[in-house]
Amino acid sequence: MGKLFRALRAQLNKIANIFFEADPIAVMQLEVDQATERLKEGRKGLEMYRGLVETVARQVATGKSNISQLESQIKAHLKAGNRDVAGQLAIQLQKAQSELVNNEQQLQTHEQAYQNNLLKIQKANKDIVKVKDKIRQYNAELKMSAAEAEIAQISESFDMNVTTNFGEIEHVIQQKIDNNRGRARVAADMSSKGIEQIKAEETAEKAMAEDLLSKYEVQLGLKSPETTPVADTVKSLGPAVENK
Repeated sequence: MGKLFRALRAQLNKIANIFFEADPIAVMQLEVDQATERLKEGRKGLEMYRGLVETVARQVATGKSNISQLESQIKAHLKAGNRDVAGQLAIQLQKAQSELVNNEQQLQTHEQAYQNNLLKIQKANKDIVKVKDKIRQYNAELKMSAAEAEIAQISESFDMNVTTNFGEIEHVIQQKIDNNRGRARVAADMSSKGIEQIKAEETAEKAMAEDLLSKYEVQLGLKSPETTPVADTVKSLGPAVENK
């Protein structure tokens, strides 16, 4: 049975550790809440105890006042010659003085106990405030550390190394860019073909047009045949024939 209970406690402790490690901030907060409730109960008890101290203090004050009155009465009766009455009052005074001593001792004891418990509760209250501050700090640090870990993981995922997914994607993008630039270069190179031929044809057309204009100018009498340039035209038609 002992082994069974130990094994059972071990399993329960394992389960408790799982929940404890899952959210330690919640566990700390639970402890603080329970301590706060105990502190509230202790404060109520302290308030009741203070009421007892105040009662004893009032009894001491009443006893002192009663003793003072009895002493005055005894003096007055002694001066008046009423010794019997003064004797009875003296017995009451002795009883009152004994009660006062007892009440003063109780008051001192209760007052000391109250002050001790007051200090304990004040200390506990300060400790709870400190723990609450620590909980807020730990909670913030846990969230910050989790964010830092997430950022580190994201940064690692965004690594452009060729062995990573983003590196492969970048390689594909660069390859497509190179292919697009290659097609553009090919298109540009192909568009430049025949440019020289086109320019030659344009030059020939301009020469023919100039020749025709020169002829029209001769026909219209704007130019004389001697001023008409024919050397290029003759050269373009073949070797010159010698005139005889």
